[in-house]
Amino acid sequence: MQKTKVLLLGLMLSCISLIGFGQRSKLAPTPPMGYMTWNFYADNITEHDVRSIADAMVANGLVQLGYNYIFIDDGWQGGRDNRNNIIPDPKKFPSGIKSLADYVHSKGIKLGIYSDAAPLTCAGYTASLHFEEQDAKTFASWGIDYLKYDYCGAPPDKETARKRYKKMADALTNSGRDIVFGICEWGGRQPWTWASSVGGNLWRIDGDIRDKWAAANDAPGTPKGGIGILDAAQRNADLAGYAHPGAWNDPDMLVVGLYGRKGPSGDLGGVGCNDIEYQSQMSLWCLQAAPLMITCDVTNMNAATKRILTNKEILAIDQDPLGKQAERKINKEGWQVYLKPLTDGAYALGILNTDSTTRKYKLSLEQIGLAGKYGTLNVWTGEVKKNQSRLSYEIKPHETIVLKLTK
Repeated sequence: MQKTKVLLLGLMLSCISLIGFGQRSKLAPTPPMGYMTWNFYADNITEHDVRSIADAMVANGLVQLGYNYIFIDDGWQGGRDNRNNIIPDPKKFPSGIKSLADYVHSKGIKLGIYSDAAPLTCAGYTASLHFEEQDAKTFASWGIDYLKYDYCGAPPDKETARKRYKKMADALTNSGRDIVFGICEWGGRQPWTWASSVGGNLWRIDGDIRDKWAAANDAPGTPKGGIGILDAAQRNADLAGYAHPGAWNDPDMLVVGLYGRKGPSGDLGGVGCNDIEYQSQMSLWCLQAAPLMITCDVTNMNAATKRILTNKEILAIDQDPLGKQAERKINKEGWQVYLKPLTDGAYALGILNTDSTTRKYKLSLEQIGLAGKYGTLNVWTGEVKKNQSRLSYEIKPHETIVLKLTK
């Protein structure tokens, strides 16, 4: 009898776990889009800053285009109260997070927050290890819609990571509120192989991105270790098979429009990029069905930055409901070619010139498995061509041509 009870209890817990996983997998049917505070504000983020970001995102049309999150990164915490409830810093967030969430929600924006699967966060603030259930319920009571869960101060092995992330995912599922779960352990434990199964909706595939094109471009004598746009895209190119609706590879934040700003993105050789490189990041992230997290000053964007971030055609490729990440079909001689199937039967095609010189590239669509002729729309220039089976483009250094191909 006792064995039967134990078996039944185990089956019940398994069913509950499967139900919870099924619920979680529906929370991010397309890659999340919004604003992440870390690169511009670091751990100095305040309530006033978040309200200003929300106002600007509405005023400059970002919310209407689908950028419907503000993700508060590290630095908001003020410790725990006498009941061990996590609390915000009273100087940075004098009105509290609930009031801030209400304001952000009134603008049509969801609110994300940050914690860590250890006693302290990366910047040394209060984190959530051993307080998962309590913190998840607190976040839910505040109206939080997304949790970025970091891994500073945690053990290096994969199994501990799986257990700690599952524990928080289960706590979020039981919190009484739908909260998207972003796993941020930087790719070292191959989260693309397990993060979805423990309740993650997206997972970082590599280290923190810096405001630069590539690590190989670092000037002699500059600090090494920070990855650039090309490095993150290259890593993600091998992971296309792991992405699907509700579960996304995350190559980290957009550095578009930062132009070498001092701060987190400016560390480890982050000297800034040109607008062609920033446009390439947007192109590659959208082809790869990546989360789109703006980090520049949205209250004061220049025309080039706004043009890159608000292109409706490229955003539609990222947000396509089929949820397919582009496959890299060609990778040789400084050329990369990506192909992404879309819901309407069309394809998005990306051609990247990784070289430092302008070059001409010719491609037969048969080379990438497409028979017949297609109409092409260049999503960045608006140029339309009919009946194309062979493509020929002159492509600038680090530029990515993106075409929508339609039968």
